[in-house]
Amino acid sequence: MVGLEDAEREADLELLRAVKAGDATAYRGLVEKYQGRLYGMAYGMVRNKEDARDITQDAFVKAYSSLDSFRTESSFYTWLYRIAMNLSIDFLRKRKRQGTTSFDEGIAAKDDDGNMLAAHHSEDPRKALERKRLHKKIMDAVEDLPEDQRQAILLRELEGLSYKEIADIMGIAEGTVMSRLFYARKKLQKVLSEDR
Repeated sequence: MVGLEDAEREADLELLRAVKAGDATAYRGLVEKYQGRLYGMAYGMVRNKEDARDITQDAFVKAYSSLDSFRTESSFYTWLYRIAMNLSIDFLRKRKRQGTTSFDEGIAAKDDDGNMLAAHHSEDPRKALERKRLHKKIMDAVEDLPEDQRQAILLRELEGLSYKEIADIMGIAEGTVMSRLFYARKKLQKVLSEDR
C-alpha cells in the first residue's frame, strides 16, 4: 500500500519531470502546492508580510534555477523548505547587520483583498486586545530564541512537521531536533509564565 507521503512525493516528481522536459507550466503546480506553507514559515521567521512574500518568491526562483542539483531520492518539499529557511536566515542576518528591527503587523484575520473578516469586527475589544498582547508576547519570545531553536519550533509548531522532516530541512540529526525543541519550549514556557 502506497502511503500518502509516497503519493505526494511521486506527484512532485512527476511535475519535476515535466518541468525538466520543457513544460513551463508544470512548475506552477509545485508553486501553488507549497507557496502557502513556505510563506507561513518565512513569515514566522521574519514577521513581515512583504519580506515573507519576497523570501517565498526567491525560494521558488532559486529552486527552479537549481533543479539540476535536486536529488530525486529526496523529498522536493524538504529541499524547497531548506532553501526557504536558508533565505530567511540570510535575511535576518542582513537585517541584524543593518540594525533594522522587525515589526509585528498584527493578528487581524484578513481576506484575499486585505479586508478584515467579519468575525474580527464583532469581537469583544477587551478579548481582542488580550489576544493581541498574548500573540505579541509569544512572537517576541519566539524571536528572542537562538536562531536554531527558532527554526525548529516554527517548523514543528507552525508547520506541524515531523522530527524527521525537520532534521532533513535543517540538515541535522533527529536527536538534535528533539534537543532544540526541548530547550526552545523550556525558554518559551519561562517567558510566558512570567508576569501572570
